[in-house]
Amino acid sequence: MSENCIFCKIAAGTIPSRKVYEDEDFVAFHDINPAAPVHLLLIPRRHIVSLQDVTPEDASWLGRMVALAPRLAQENGCNPGPSGGFRLLANSGAEGGQEVPHLHFHIIGGARPWKGRVAPNA
Repeated sequence: MSENCIFCKIAAGTIPSRKVYEDEDFVAFHDINPAAPVHLLLIPRRHIVSLQDVTPEDASWLGRMVALAPRLAQENGCNPGPSGGFRLLANSGAEGGQEVPHLHFHIIGGARPWKGRVAPNA
């Protein structure tokens, strides 16, 4: 945990959020500035800055994180199957549009009035 990281504070419960999931490894919550009807952030409790900092030793927990995304998408309003779906997005580093220096996935979906919007930076 990083004491100055907003996502670490959300994971610890010291900053409120609208959590939709948490376990010993991950926390998922609603984005405060949603780009779509469903817009969740999925973070590891472990503080890691970005995908640029992932190593081969991280494959196990990162795989579990990716595997959790479809479940959270569907449980929070994304339709399943080929006519439904969601977007999984990870910005990495300043040039990749990352604004919060804690690895996180955006889970974005729902009805498509948001189609054509630029992908969020966070």
